[in-house]
Amino acid sequence: MKISIITFFIGLTTFAQSKYQKDFTTYWTTVDSYFAYFDSQKVDWQKAKTIYQPIIDTISNTADFIKVLEKANNELHNGHISLNTNLPSSHRLIPTGTDIWVSYKDKKFFVSNLREGFSAEKSGIKPGMQITSFNGVPFEKIVAQYLPKATEKHTKSMYEYVANMIIAATHDTDRVLKVNDSLTFNLDKVKNLESGSFIETKMLSDAIGYIKFNNSLGEEGTVAAFDKAMLGMKNTKGLIVDLRETPSGGNTTIARAIMGRFIDEEKPYQRHSFTYEEKLYGVKRNTIELVAPRGEVYSKPLIVLCGRWTGSMGEGMVIGFDAMGRAGIVGTKMAGLLGAIYSYTLPETKIGYQIPVEKLFHVNGTPRENFRPKHYILDPKEQLQKAIERIQISL
Repeated sequence: MKISIITFFIGLTTFAQSKYQKDFTTYWTTVDSYFAYFDSQKVDWQKAKTIYQPIIDTISNTADFIKVLEKANNELHNGHISLNTNLPSSHRLIPTGTDIWVSYKDKKFFVSNLREGFSAEKSGIKPGMQITSFNGVPFEKIVAQYLPKATEKHTKSMYEYVANMIIAATHDTDRVLKVNDSLTFNLDKVKNLESGSFIETKMLSDAIGYIKFNNSLGEEGTVAAFDKAMLGMKNTKGLIVDLRETPSGGNTTIARAIMGRFIDEEKPYQRHSFTYEEKLYGVKRNTIELVAPRGEVYSKPLIVLCGRWTGSMGEGMVIGFDAMGRAGIVGTKMAGLLGAIYSYTLPETKIGYQIPVEKLFHVNGTPRENFRPKHYILDPKEQLQKAIERIQISL
């Protein structure tokens, strides 16, 4: 009887291991075949397999399997590589789950941008502060724990991705930040600004209109809300479209519907490169996506605001407005989310994940993640003032 019980449990363990091993092989192979950015991310994906596949042999539950997948995802160090499930110990997504943007310079980590109305800004953190510890651990030490292992050299983008991931924190962890080796901030004691509306509108001085998207580029009701808002902008002298709070991106249908209100003829707004087709079949494939006019055209001066929490489809809209020559762009570099993502599901565990499969470019050939506004301004209030000034100059 004892032997049969032992055999039964060994059989269960073997089944669990083979299930997770099968799914890891599927995951690794899919990324290997379709991930579009190995050239820029500087990660040896074959080496990643040798690091993480042996760990899978020891896995006996789904939670531990998720943890391994998260570590493997971190090798690719970009917010557009993620799982569709998480644990209490999982880090929040970048940029949606964070309110501080960290930059790496001279082997130190600095606050470079703050998300307006969120707890970090409201708690008193300021741009330029050096981050020296997080939850009592020296910041350099905790960053080192999460840096990619499948690479010969750690790049600036790797350091910054990991730093921002740490600041976003896990779902089960408070955020106590020490800066300049002297000031301590408990970020989670201050509540974030909440907005229940898809779109915020107001009138500024000199009859300049303002429309802000509140992380709503993927919401079904956004186009209708935008069209309604535009009815109130008919008599404005110019318009500011604020895309600085679109960290979760959206979809191209909504984006094209919005951009279509500002042009009177079909125009290209971004380029796509399907790198996997050349890798798998030896055939290059590139396309240009167009925007068609829609509804009543707003032809007066237009300025678009962007920043570190302009993500994914928000980034696409910014380069689109610039490519169409329809708007001046004011702000900073954006979230830098890579490419167009495709979603996949692992056959055994049914865990979903997403990776960038298409490279995306400005129509002039600039990679979307490298785009910089012509009017590069760090301070959000100064960005808005510059937008007003640019419209006044155009009148």
